[in-house]
Order: sequence, then C-alpha cells, then structure tokens
Amino acid sequence: MDKEVQQELLRTIPQVDECIHSLFDLDQVEHVPLLVIKNSVRDVLAEFRRRILAGERIDPGQLSLSSLQPVICEHIRQEMQPRFRRVLNCTGVIIHTNLGRSILPQITMDKLHGAGSRYSNLEYDLATGRRGSRYSLVEKLLCDLTGAEAALVVNNNAAAVLLVLETLAKGRDVIVSRGQLVEIGGSFRIPDVMSRSGARLVEIGATNRTHVRDYEEAISEETALLLKVHCSNFRIIGFTKEVSVEELVKIGRGRGLPVMEDLGSGCFVDLSRFGLMKEPTVQEVVAAGVDVVTFSGDKLLGGPQAGIILGRRQVIDRIKKNPVNRAMRIDKFTLCSLESILRLYFDERTALKTIPTLAMIAATPEEINRRAGRLLRRLRKQLSSCCKLGLADIMSRVGGGAMPEQNLASRAVVIEPSAIKVSRLEVLLRQLEVPVIGRIEDDRLLLDMRTVADDEVALLADCLQQAFAAASA
Repeated sequence: MDKEVQQELLRTIPQVDECIHSLFDLDQVEHVPLLVIKNSVRDVLAEFRRRILAGERIDPGQLSLSSLQPVICEHIRQEMQPRFRRVLNCTGVIIHTNLGRSILPQITMDKLHGAGSRYSNLEYDLATGRRGSRYSLVEKLLCDLTGAEAALVVNNNAAAVLLVLETLAKGRDVIVSRGQLVEIGGSFRIPDVMSRSGARLVEIGATNRTHVRDYEEAISEETALLLKVHCSNFRIIGFTKEVSVEELVKIGRGRGLPVMEDLGSGCFVDLSRFGLMKEPTVQEVVAAGVDVVTFSGDKLLGGPQAGIILGRRQVIDRIKKNPVNRAMRIDKFTLCSLESILRLYFDERTALKTIPTLAMIAATPEEINRRAGRLLRRLRKQLSSCCKLGLADIMSRVGGGAMPEQNLASRAVVIEPSAIKVSRLEVLLRQLEVPVIGRIEDDRLLLDMRTVADDEVALLADCLQQAFAAASA
C-alpha cells in the first residue's frame, strides 16, 4: 500500500472518546461498565491500525463511527461473556479432563449453595465449642466406606503423592517398578514429583516385567518406602509380570518398610459389571494391607477435585503434621461437595443412580438410544433442509486417565451439513453462548448421547439450530 494512502487511512480512524460517546445511546451497552467499553474501543481501533500498517487495504467507510459501532458492540459482547462457561459435552468422554472432569449431582450443588452463601462450621467443633479440624468433616466417612484407619484430603492427587513422599521418604530411597513410572496429564511425571519431594527414585525390573526378587534385592539401609503406582492411564500387554499389592505388603512387613499405592483414579464401586475391565477398588487396596493409598476425587469417584490419602493412623498422623500440608489444604467447597458425594456411597444403588459419572458409565443402550431418538426427532423438524441426519453406533470412553482402551457401546446423532463444511459447523458450535463440543469423523459431526443429560436434549437442539442460522446469516 502507498505510504500516503496508509497515513490517510490512519488519520481516518476516529478518536477513542468519539467512539465511546457514539455508543452511549445504544441498548447493547446500557449496562456495560465504562472500563469494558473503553478497552473494547481501544482493542478494535488497535486492530484496524495493525491491519493498515500491515499493508491491508481497508475501505475508509469501515472506519466511520456507524460502521465501527457493530464491530465494537460485538467485541463488548464477547468481553462480557464469562470466561468460565457451561458447555454441552457430546464427545462421549465421561470424565473429560478439558471439560471439567466429573460433574456433580444436584443434591451436592444444593449443598454448595448453602456453603457459599452462609456461614459454616468449617473449623469449629460444635460439640465442644472450640476450634476444630476441617479434615474431621470427611475423615470418618472415608474410613467407614473404605476400612482405613485414618484419612486426609488435599487439593489433588499429585499433591497427595508429593505430600506422602515428602513426609515418609525425604532424603531417602523409594523403590518403584520401572513399568510404573507414569506420566499424567500436563506432562507431570512420577519421577518429577518424587524429585520435588526430596525422595530418591530407585527403579527396578524391566518395563514389562518386575519380580518379587527385584524389590528384595534393591532394599538397602537407605530405603524408606516401597511404592506401587497403578497404571490407570495406559496398559502394558503381552509378556508381562508385576508384583501384586499383597506380595508387596508381605515384602514390606518382612523388612519393616511402609508400602504405598498411588491408585490415581480411585473407585469405590466395581465397574466390571458394565463391561469394563476389572480395576482395583479403594476398599480392596486398603484390605490388602497397604500403609497408605492415594487417589483422585474427581475421576471415578465422581466428586470434586481432591487428593485423598488413606491408611494406617500412625502414618496418616505423620502426614497431617507435615507443614507442607497447609499449602495443599482444601477449601469449604471441596469439603462440602466431597461429604455429599461420600454419603451417597453408603447405598451403592443410590450412588450408581445419582452420581453423574457412575450413572453415565452404567447407562444402558436403551436409555442412550431414547435420548438420541428424541434429539433426532427435534432436529428433523428444524434442520432437515440444512443437513443430512441419522443415528450411528459408536464407542464412548470413561476418560480422565482411567481405564485406557476400554470402550462403552453408545449411540450418536450424526449430522452432515449440506451448505457448509463440518469444520465450519464445529467452529460455530464452539462460539455459541452455550458451546457444543462434539466429534468429527469422516466429515460428519457425531453427538454422543451418553454424555448428554435428559434435560439437555432440548437445549442441544436449540444450539444446533442457532449454529445453522449463524451459518446462513
């Protein structure tokens, strides 16, 4: 672009104050804070300057106040939208790490409202009238449900592992099978967590095979702990061998060493009845005699983000006294929601029906197909001229780093748009007030109905209608 033309365009850009005053009579900005309006105006004008200086040809008419108004208003609308938003999960991944992991039941949400809007006995002992411990609010529940002697809850499982290792093995050796040196989401690795704790990693065995003798031969005067890490997010198959938790406990007892198991995604219910591979439950690991076990609260348990530590009272008491524990302390919302979830587990049938994570895993093909049929009927009334619609048998996943390579048979509504590319439809769905996240396969949008609640079907249909309307606008 000619420099003179470029400078003329730059001079055409109105002043910030002019733009702000031109917006004051518009309904779209009636309740918008002035700071948001100012920042939006500056952002829009700065973007036009950038485009002009980059040599892009801009029609001078685009820089008039009347032309800038809708651009600025759209920017304001986007700025006023919450960053943390509800989405419709149509991926079929139940514990979706990127979409908030486990969702909580309504009974828990009702209790959270009370915890946030009223005072509570967070650290007040109602029996004595003195200061109490927040951990006591859920400790007995955890012990009653699992058979553990004592319990502690911190802010996530990585924190739980770090805290246990720092307490029991700082400056000393921890023996781990080479095949269990896992990496979890966000590139956090067991060796890295161990290094931060001050413990020294001693790898034993081969990637695919570890024997009892490998542990026995590695034990020395510097050994502080025997650690077993449950491989919940990957699977080694073929020529394999690992030492069972019972065998490891026997070694520990014989050598006077504590044994820890990091379950990762701990569960209180045997889910193999729903066609999934048998995973060790927390109760089974505790009954095997480990000194301490750690697991997440927001995976298969179906609760809030938390790291749960269970075990022998003598060991847990040491962990509680570690000053690092305060840096990992949970707040009243985690305690309130965790207590609510734990109480549901006293009746397994209630837990399977009420806790959304478990209910989605346990959902029958008939339930899922009914939801898919309801959505399909709505869409055929609204969108049959815009796309090809149908149903397909697909596979859902548990997700959340749990039960890798294990599928759950499911049913999806299939959408093949006729006037736009499916990639464009996917973008439009993400830009809605309530974004819709699905799966694209073979140029088709798949909406897995396992992870769509009954009361979300009508909303999902409306969202799809909005996306197609935006595409044709």
